[in-house]
Amino acid sequence: MPPISLQLTPFISPLIHRPNLRLHRPPIPPLSPPRSLTVRSVQQNNEHPSPSPPPKPTGLDDFLSTAASLYPLYVTAGGIVACLEPSTFSWFVQRGPSSYSLSLGLIMLAMGLTLEIKDLFNLFMQRPLSILFGCVAQYTIMPASAVLIGKLLGLSQSLLFGLVLLGCCPGGSASNVVTLIAQGDVPLSIVMTVCTTLGAVIFTPFLTKFLVGAYIPVDAAQLSLSTLQVVVAPILLGSCLQKAFPSLVKLVLPFAPLVAVLTSSLLASSVFSENVIRIKSSMVSATLASDASLWTVLKSILSGELGVVILSVFCLHFAGFFVGYIAAAICGFRERERRTISMQVGMQNSSLGVVLAASHFSSAMVALPPAISAVIMNMMGSTLGFCWKYIQPSDEVKTSVVAK
Repeated sequence: MPPISLQLTPFISPLIHRPNLRLHRPPIPPLSPPRSLTVRSVQQNNEHPSPSPPPKPTGLDDFLSTAASLYPLYVTAGGIVACLEPSTFSWFVQRGPSSYSLSLGLIMLAMGLTLEIKDLFNLFMQRPLSILFGCVAQYTIMPASAVLIGKLLGLSQSLLFGLVLLGCCPGGSASNVVTLIAQGDVPLSIVMTVCTTLGAVIFTPFLTKFLVGAYIPVDAAQLSLSTLQVVVAPILLGSCLQKAFPSLVKLVLPFAPLVAVLTSSLLASSVFSENVIRIKSSMVSATLASDASLWTVLKSILSGELGVVILSVFCLHFAGFFVGYIAAAICGFRERERRTISMQVGMQNSSLGVVLAASHFSSAMVALPPAISAVIMNMMGSTLGFCWKYIQPSDEVKTSVVAK
């Protein structure tokens, strides 16, 4: 059998025979990430750690938050005590107006501890339209509503003047407290309070003259000075304390809302008790019958002129809360801004209304709507703030859902 010969041909021929041949290496499969990359990633996370979740509120924090949210209860109880025993608040009333100014300053100081100065000043640069809208709404919705409600309910001339005067007053400091409870925009609320109070120098006399033909002069210098002393200065002081002593402010901060709520309740009840004599004078005809039952007396009071005044004040503040919120929603403001504008428009500086009515009108009945407003307004605003406290702003809920 002849031998078998094998001739092996090289797999790759010499390049001289294939001058244009190019070598194509098969693609190398991707390698798994080297271990060093994982180590580097861990080191990067250590250098820039993710933010830790906020600390859970303690039992004391929950107690203080719940106590502050009971603002409607405090105002209601204070109003009942002031009506039954006005002398209960005589120690506070007799020290007025200094006691009123100090209490307002304490409220604003408590608000200032929750803010930073840069937040207040940035508002004028970043959201001037929000401030302007709130001021315009303040001096259009409430005066127009006061005239309309007074005409529809057939108020007497003195009571109509008092209701319109209340509607032409600037926003009250209590709106800042309620805005804090309602998860609103507290810096915006404070700036609007300052702007509307300073604007009262011009708008309050002009609007009362234009709407009811009664010119009520306002001391521009005194009102501006009071605004600086009672509103602006305490807020700036609280903000400075927050920056200078952050550790101390952190310990005091949980108590700030409760202090502001209790002080505001005391102030509203004191203003109401100071004018309760005017209210009782309109109740004399209902209480002349000594054998009448409590329900009969209450029904007689509410069906008389006093009941009409209470209804008119209630409708005025309801219009401010409702129309203010709807107008802000139509103009496209965020939920927190809507709540703030609603509170600012609906809650007036009733104390200023009482002072102006007593100073420039001979009839004591003119001061009756602002005096009653001191309690009704705070009851309505605090109740609305209590409801909003447990309702997360809708736009923030949608944003969090989209982020997830």
